[in-house]
Amino acid sequence: MRAERKKVEPLVKTARGQIEAVLKMIDENRYCMDIITQLSAAEALLRKARTEVLKGHLNGCVRDAMACEDAALRAEKLDEVIALLEKKL
Repeated sequence: MRAERKKVEPLVKTARGQIEAVLKMIDENRYCMDIITQLSAAEALLRKARTEVLKGHLNGCVRDAMACEDAALRAEKLDEVIALLEKKL
């Protein structure tokens, strides 16, 4: 992984903690809106982590592929990014 681990790891760990809290809230039959709020917070953290990983991929793997002479590798990396964009991140 080319992304900065010190940025990604805390985001994912915090999201994991929030998801665990959501599971506990479900077990406790807590108010729906409180659960939705926690789920939204976890989603936001995962979105930030995904962005960091994507930045690392673009600045590392994709940039390296664009600089090499292997046209197939360049096309492969571009296709990966296009497929990701088609999923609407």
